[in-house]
Amino acid sequence: MKPDLFEAPDYYNLDDLLNDEHKLVRDAARQWVKRDVSPIIEEYAQKAEFPKQIIGGLAEIGAFGPYIPEEYGGAGLDQISYGLIMQEIERGDSGVRSTASVQSSLVMYPIYTYGTEEQRKKYLPKLASGEWMGCFGLTEPNHGSNPGGMETKYEDKGDHFLLNGAKLWISNSPFADVAVVWAKNEEGRIHGLIVERGMEGFSTPETHNKWSLRASATGELVFNDVKVPKENLLPGKSGLGAPLGCLDSARYGISWGAIGAAMDCYDTALRYAKERIQFGKPIAATQLQQKKLAEMITEITKAQLLAFRLGQLKNEGRATTAQISMAKRNNVEMAINIAREARQVLGGMGITGEYSIMRHMMNLESVITYEGTHDIHLLITGMDITGHAAFK
Repeated sequence: MKPDLFEAPDYYNLDDLLNDEHKLVRDAARQWVKRDVSPIIEEYAQKAEFPKQIIGGLAEIGAFGPYIPEEYGGAGLDQISYGLIMQEIERGDSGVRSTASVQSSLVMYPIYTYGTEEQRKKYLPKLASGEWMGCFGLTEPNHGSNPGGMETKYEDKGDHFLLNGAKLWISNSPFADVAVVWAKNEEGRIHGLIVERGMEGFSTPETHNKWSLRASATGELVFNDVKVPKENLLPGKSGLGAPLGCLDSARYGISWGAIGAAMDCYDTALRYAKERIQFGKPIAATQLQQKKLAEMITEITKAQLLAFRLGQLKNEGRATTAQISMAKRNNVEMAINIAREARQVLGGMGITGEYSIMRHMMNLESVITYEGTHDIHLLITGMDITGHAAFK
């Protein structure tokens, strides 16, 4: 088991822009990742298993609903703190960040934002503590980039709703206690429903044989005449804008998280290049390796500035969906390119589990697709600047 020697790059002294709370939150998450994630994550990725023992630690560092008010069990932090926590967790592993991201932005956020006071008090404290874990049901077997075409439906049966359909590629589903599920009513209007494990007809088969996010649990949500109590409907917002609002929060977190994966790849490549001797000198002394490393730190720095400014806009309530899409798309592309370049710096050693790079590279192949594909985010920016939708 190799020690975690990670040192975070900060080429433009961005720490100077953070307040004391930001640094405390970030450093606590960083130390937790070094102590509880890095020593075990390669083993769990190799055996394609989520390390459930870290759930308590995620809760302790405030990774579950960090921006949810303290009265509901959250940490009451700002959006930059949320981003920094996601950055540090994804530095450890994208799959672990996915677990926290789903719990925070796709389960706790809609319950807090669209739910009733009774729903907030019932679910949020247990989700914040990790006693309950949640998942988010939007993507379907036949509907990914076009979620408005969903086929999952529910009918009003008087004293309850009857839910039928299926969701696919759902992080946390195999062990989730609750699911925030998006379905159409008889009029075709999309609403959110809270579905609890144990409801008759509700099952969560696990997805196997993944080459990516191997340390994250992925599965399906299957609804076969599931009776959902009427008080489990999220009444605050309906239509496609409701789940997309959740995705804005999740995509924002990803824009920070991807920086963490890139930082880890860069730090690993830099340390290796300084230590690897070829032709009588470290490979870090060669022009081609310096080019790779200099471009990596440049792109990381640009992504840090993009995410920080977006965090400021989020704190002010001014961040737009298009701005969030730009950051998600740019920063994930940056991270996956750095992972590929860093792997080359390590040569053959880069494909082994002795280093984190290949695992990050495989994980990022999912991150560049989920929460809106790379191409869809490009079209969101295109629509924003031209006024024309090119999705069809």
